[in-house]
Formats: sequence, structure tokens, C-alpha cells
Amino acid sequence: DIVLAPFSAPGKMSGDRDISSVMGFSGFGKKARTFDLDAIFEQTRRTAIERSLLHIFSTIARFMLSLCELDLFCLFDFFRKQESGSSSDSSSDSELIGPPVPTQQDDDDDLVGPPLPPGYTGSTAHSDDDDEGDNPVKKIPDTHEITLQHGTKTVSALGLDPSGARLVTGGYDYDVRFWDFAGMDQSLQAFRSLQPCECHQIKSLQYSITGDVILVVSGNAQAKVLDRDGFNVMECVKGDQYIVDMANTKGHTAMLNSGCWHPKIKEEFMTCSNDGTVRTWDLNSEKKHKSVFKPRSFQGKKVIPTCCTYSRDGKLIAAGCQDGTIQIWDRNLSVHTKFHCRQAHTPGTDTSCLSFSYDGVTLASRGGDDTLKTWDIRNFRNPVKLATGLTNYFSMTDCCFSPDDKLLVTGTSVKKDEGNGKLVFFDRASFERVYEIEVSSASVVRCLWHPKLNQIMVGTGNGLAKVYYDPVKSHRGAMLCVVKSKRKEKQAETLTQDYIITPHALPMFREARQRSTRKQLEKDRLDPKKSHKPEPPVSGPGRGGRVAAHGGTLSSFIVKNIALDKTDDSNPREAILRHAKEASENPYWVAPAYEHTQPEPVFAEDSEEDEEAEKEPEWKKRKI
Repeated sequence: DIVLAPFSAPGKMSGDRDISSVMGFSGFGKKARTFDLDAIFEQTRRTAIERSLLHIFSTIARFMLSLCELDLFCLFDFFRKQESGSSSDSSSDSELIGPPVPTQQDDDDDLVGPPLPPGYTGSTAHSDDDDEGDNPVKKIPDTHEITLQHGTKTVSALGLDPSGARLVTGGYDYDVRFWDFAGMDQSLQAFRSLQPCECHQIKSLQYSITGDVILVVSGNAQAKVLDRDGFNVMECVKGDQYIVDMANTKGHTAMLNSGCWHPKIKEEFMTCSNDGTVRTWDLNSEKKHKSVFKPRSFQGKKVIPTCCTYSRDGKLIAAGCQDGTIQIWDRNLSVHTKFHCRQAHTPGTDTSCLSFSYDGVTLASRGGDDTLKTWDIRNFRNPVKLATGLTNYFSMTDCCFSPDDKLLVTGTSVKKDEGNGKLVFFDRASFERVYEIEVSSASVVRCLWHPKLNQIMVGTGNGLAKVYYDPVKSHRGAMLCVVKSKRKEKQAETLTQDYIITPHALPMFREARQRSTRKQLEKDRLDPKKSHKPEPPVSGPGRGGRVAAHGGTLSSFIVKNIALDKTDDSNPREAILRHAKEASENPYWVAPAYEHTQPEPVFAEDSEEDEEAEKEPEWKKRKI
């Protein structure tokens, strides 16, 4: 019998040991971990006291160090005043606490470099910087330039994405070329060229505000949208040209003149056409336009818009028309104009460009009447400023504002061999011609001043696209490609001959595929037979054991061929009948096969009726 000893408390260690010894095992498993809270609290208190004492000591040390520095400064100031001999000033300065106030001499001592010339003052040191800030001409980036060869015809369209990484150019040669500043080297070659609108001149190119798509406006009635690599994204629908009211058609029915993207909405763009309408489009719905604006003359007749643009906030739509008017609508109200100037430019001329300033108050217009005008849209009756004598031969000559809104830029046109096309800069406030750049011997058609790169892109009438920049004031853009050296031209590798390779032929019968001529030329060079220079032909009687062949000269060749010419110029019938007797006596080819079966030929005799029938005229003969 087993007698269990009683235990008083199940949680006590003595009772556990007694039970485990009686039951025959060592224990009840792992013990729970116990914590001494008093020891933990004591350790925490000591750590806090040590950290607080350390903080106090460091604060005291910093304070003592600052006092020492203050004493040194005061002592230095005292000796400096004693040496200068100004006792009255020293008594007043000695009462000041802190480091001495720097003087002009101290500033001169801090400058690094050669000694300054006599009479130099500190105010003149920053005069150049102040003048540069006040003078916007000094901000024009024209110290360097690169030339991109688009083609031989007029560059009529320029577009630069918002980041300034890619430039796209279009011209009268129907080509659109893509230029990547980061991928180009000093050879300045476009990485892609295409003709998106077949045989239509490119009128306008513009990147969207996100830079992922490009609007292409050409001489046809349908605008296109391409992606960054030139692939087609959308093509606007063409309207019905037999409908009188252009508001009832789904698209344009005549040649396009201009187009641009909305500055705030990335899916919306606008186009104007010779059908007398300005239409807005949505990138997601290509089957129909979004809204229609119809410019009207003073008599209410249809007029043709030649250029169009959005305001900077995208709330207004402006169009320049052939009758010399500039009409501005509210984007959400397409019926009546919000602003209308009836005599903005000479009637019958094409207003080539409209551009809003960055503050959204001023509108610049470039007219076909050789003028450049600025307008205040709050008082739209008369122009604020006017510049004349700016020759314009193109319907897409640009004008644009500088990034700081202080300058206005446009180009001038010239006839062939009659001068140079210029890029002209006007001060916006005074409208004085403050600067000029002679671009080339052809007209300046397009100009674009990118606000992020601070670089000016220019399209000319002789197929060039120039980029002006300043290494100090400009950023990225053209400066990325001019520092890269030209890539070495690779040797042209062509196949020596075409091989026909059957896909299911056995490897043992398959000929080795020759990929280039370079390796074959290297092998042939090592072969003594193939690399041996052929002997030149022997002229004359012969030399070196070699006899000259007949016909080595032109005269001997002609004589030899005349002697060998044995052609029979006789009658071919007689030449054939020459062998008739021999063929009938000694048949060899056809006659022996039909020797026993061939009948004798029997020919019909001519009758009198046949002779009379032959004598009758053709119209009397009976028709069968």
C-alpha cells in the first residue's frame, strides 16, 4: 500500500519535492521566471540619476567655454582699440558685450584672392549682380548654340516636352523628327523620323502637360495624337462637308491651321480649321468633338481662324482670324464671345500667333501685317504696345514671353539672299527692341523659350532647328549632348551571298551560315592562293615567258571578231529549201515514222466559182 503524505500548500517548493520523491519523478517541469521588482526599480533610479548628472555637467562645461570665448573677444577688442588710439570710442565700446562688430577693413581681410584695387568699395562689389537682376537682357541664354539638321525645307513646327528631355520638329517636307538630348552625342542625329500625315505639311506640334502624347496638326482635316515614340494614339474624325451648319458635323471638313493642348486638363486639346470653326476634343472620345466655337465677322458672316490658344488658367479660348479680329470665348460658353477686338490687325492678313503672358493679363499677337502687339484683356479695345517693321511671310511665325515675363520674343522673315533672319527681343514694359540674334540666312519661323531649361529653340526656313543656351544660366537640355564625343562608326557588315537554309535539313547537310564579310576577309587574307595578287594582262608581243593572247588590244579584238563572223545574210526561205531535196531523198526525222501510213497529198484544183467569188467586192459577199 502506498500512503500519500499530506501537503499544506500546492505552490510551495518543499511540498513539490516531497510529492515528486514519492511519485518517483524529478519534478513538475520548468519553473516560472520570477522578477525582483525592487531591484529593477533601484537600477532604473540609479540610471536616471547618472544621466541627469551627465547632462548637468555638459551644460556647465558649455557655459564655461562660452564665458572664456567672451573674455577672449573682449580682450581682443580692448587691445585693438588701444592700438587705434581712439580712447573715447574705446570707453564706449568696452561697455559692449559680445564679439566686435565687423568693419569694412574686416570684410576686406576676409576676402580670398588678390588685393583689391585702390578706391574699391563694397557697394560696387554687388553692383553687377544688381544690374543683372534689373536688366532682363543679361538673362538671355545666347552664348552657345547647337544646330539640328531637320531637312532642307522650312521647319514649321517645334515642340518640347515639359521636362525638356525631348524635342520634336516638323516641316514642309512632311517629316516629324524626334530628338533626345540625353541620348544624342555631338553628331546631333535624330533617333526617329516618320511621316504621320503622309503628304501633308506639318503645321503644329505640341506635347501635352504630362509629356506622354504629342498633338500633330497638319494640312489635312484630321488632327492626330502620337505617343512619345511616334506611334498613333488617336485620329480625329472628319466631318461631313455637305452640311451647312458646321456645329452639326462631328469634325473638321477643311484644312487645319493650328492646335494646342489645354494647360490644366491633360485629355483636352483644341484645333482650328479653314471650315470656320474652333473645336475642342477629348482624348478618350475620338468619334466626335467636345465643343464648337464659330468666329463671326461684324456682319455675322463666317471667318476663318488662323491661330488659337488657351489662357494660362485654361478658362479662356482665343482665336485670331483672317479678317483681322481677335475673338476670345469663355471655355464653357461657346455661343457669344467674351472679348472681341474687331481691328486688331489688317483685314486679309493671317494672324500667325497668339500667346498669353504667364500672369494671364497680357495677350501678345503676331500679325501678318508685320506687326507685334500686346493687349490687356481687361481693356481689349486698343493695344497696349505696338511694334512695326517685323517682316512676316509665314502663317505660323511665333511669339512668346520669357520665363520671367519681362521680355517678348518673335522672329522675322527674309527673302532668299536678302539678309539674315533675326530673333528679336522686346522689353514688355517699354516695348523697346533691346536685343537681336541673327540666326541664319533664312527666315525665323518658330521660336520657343522653355522655362525649365532656360534655352531658346528656333526653327528656320532652310530646314535648321537651333538651340541657344548658356552653360551658367541654362540647365540640362542641349548641354547633355555637347559633352558626349561622337561614337565610332562601325564597319559595314553585309552578307557575301544569300543562303537558302531549309529549316528541317539535317545538320550534316546544312551549310555554315556566314554572318559578315569581316571574318571571311580575314581567312582569305591568310590563304596564299586567295591573297595572291593576280598577274596583270600582257600588252605587246609578250614578256617573262608569257605570250600575249589574241585580242589583247582593241584593234586585234575587232579584227578577230570580224574574221569569225560567218553569219548567212541570204534569204531564210532559200536557206531552208536548200536542204529540201536531200530531206526528201534521205528522210531522217519525221518521214520514217509515217512511211507506211502517210497518204499522198491531194490538193484541190481552183474552180471558176472561186475565182468569181474572189473578184466580188467584200460588201457583196454573203454573210454566213
